[in-house]
Amino acid sequence: MTDTRHNAQEMLWVFGYGSLMWNPGFAYEERVLASLPGYARTFCMWSIHHRGTEENPGLVLALDPHEDAHCRGLGFAVAPEQEEATLAYLRERELISSAYLETWVTLELADGRDVRAVAYVVDTEHVQYCGGLPLEKQADVIAHAVGGRGPNTEYLYNTQSHLDELGIEDDDLRWLAERVRQLTELRG
Repeated sequence: MTDTRHNAQEMLWVFGYGSLMWNPGFAYEERVLASLPGYARTFCMWSIHHRGTEENPGLVLALDPHEDAHCRGLGFAVAPEQEEATLAYLRERELISSAYLETWVTLELADGRDVRAVAYVVDTEHVQYCGGLPLEKQADVIAHAVGGRGPNTEYLYNTQSHLDELGIEDDDLRWLAERVRQLTELRG
């Protein structure tokens, strides 16, 4: 029997830490738990397209640089023949307002491999960057915002649900999901 998988270093790897975990939108050959040192997954970017509007921005997750942090998510391996189409798709999806920077990082896979991967990191100089918002403010924004891809609550709940399925602990996201549920129940 011949192993048709490509060498991990020859493949395009993509790091998913938010909606890419539950809605990658591209074909992949391998999906592995992964960790990215030096970044935290936070709601630190105003969403004026997908989960909010310019008049009523929502919040989306981004990789925010933090020296002592480790963001856990998924590494997706893309076959060489799909690399160009995948990058084009990701650029159209993730670089809609230039608030993310396409960044090549070293991703630590749960099986012990280190691979070069593309990740979308927030541009801390961009007008949409809002790092350091208190969790209560984040919850209030998420509970009310709706954008072109639907309610901000859906984005939060789907991400939290998939983190739970993968066994990835994220105390801030868990707190936010519980608080947003309370806020949406209060407004009926």
